[in-house]
Amino acid sequence: MDIAQEEVHVARAMNFRGVVVGEPLSFFNNEEGFNCLLHWIQKLQASYQFSEAIIGMEPTRHYWLALSRWLFNNKFQAVLVNPYLVKKNKENRDNTRSKSDIKDALVIADMIKNGYYSWIRTTAEEFEELRVVLSNRDAIVKRLVSTVNQLHRWVDLVFPEMRQVYKHLTCTGAIATLRLFPTPSELRNMQPQDVIDGWRTLMKRHSGKRRAHMLVALASSSVGSTQAHKAYKLHLKQLLEEYDLATIQLQAVEQEVIAVLHRIPYAKQMLAIKGINAISLAGILGESGDLSGFAHGNALLRHAGLNLTEASSGKWRGQIVLSKRGRSRLRRFLFMATMSLLMNNSEFKTMHKHNVSMKKMKKMKSDMKLCGKLARILVGMARNGSTYIAQKTLPLTQAA
Repeated sequence: MDIAQEEVHVARAMNFRGVVVGEPLSFFNNEEGFNCLLHWIQKLQASYQFSEAIIGMEPTRHYWLALSRWLFNNKFQAVLVNPYLVKKNKENRDNTRSKSDIKDALVIADMIKNGYYSWIRTTAEEFEELRVVLSNRDAIVKRLVSTVNQLHRWVDLVFPEMRQVYKHLTCTGAIATLRLFPTPSELRNMQPQDVIDGWRTLMKRHSGKRRAHMLVALASSSVGSTQAHKAYKLHLKQLLEEYDLATIQLQAVEQEVIAVLHRIPYAKQMLAIKGINAISLAGILGESGDLSGFAHGNALLRHAGLNLTEASSGKWRGQIVLSKRGRSRLRRFLFMATMSLLMNNSEFKTMHKHNVSMKKMKKMKSDMKLCGKLARILVGMARNGSTYIAQKTLPLTQAA
């Protein structure tokens, strides 16, 4: 099946010998359309005496999820094909670069016949919750970063001297100052004590007399914009409202992440590893699902696209690189967790130092090697239900 954003999907059928059977079917992304697909499949099975059907599709963004759940509930074998391979196989059928929904569906059917597919992994509700919550967190962080960047721009335009008072414009004192005295023209007519009194309405511990004097002095000689004050103040008010909303939402999301992790049996043992934080672990579990379902840590690396590939021919040997044929967010969370371990975990520090100094590895190559080490540790802990043992992490020569 070719999954479309416009809610009209196309299905083609092929037998195990590669012979096209039946006519193309277009159906809508709703219950009526799915029932139409069911009758079409049943009719083909009756006409050609087929006992089983495998239904494949590309994981096109989120458009395929509703149909895959419906297929699973109706006991169909649903599989996924790699969109990159579909693109590469388009010319196999007619030796042209033409593209259409009907042709794409036929190419997908041909790939399934050849066995170029992967099974859809079903996960428990906790792991799906983590995936949804972490996706929501990414959107909130993106909004928050955008808002902070706009706050920096606003300060540069209206009151650039404020950077001499506050090193970080998102600290409590700087945010309180922007709420109370947004423009230099307001600070010029105030005494330092008035500034301190204003701070006390928002902060238990204010920024101090020295900063209050500096603000008033710098405001009197500010080179910021002196026009459109009303518009600038309105913009700042909206930016602060967006900043507050994103901050509150981020706190709520992170609390939900911790609550969901408590429901996963082996998450507590993983969080006990020094250097593993809740967000990184939640991202790994949300993107990969139940780690106990992986046969080995290398399977998790392949799922993330962190497995190695090489292009060689005869005497020529190409460069060995990461395949990056997997979940990009899983790669990011695995790398972030590894970087945190390198900064906080003594065992990973020792292994990194050994790789760089003794094995003469480049630092980034050692980092990626330790990503694999982390993947094997996490999968082993999930499969065996064991705790983290520092001495087992190190090779025998280093442990001794």
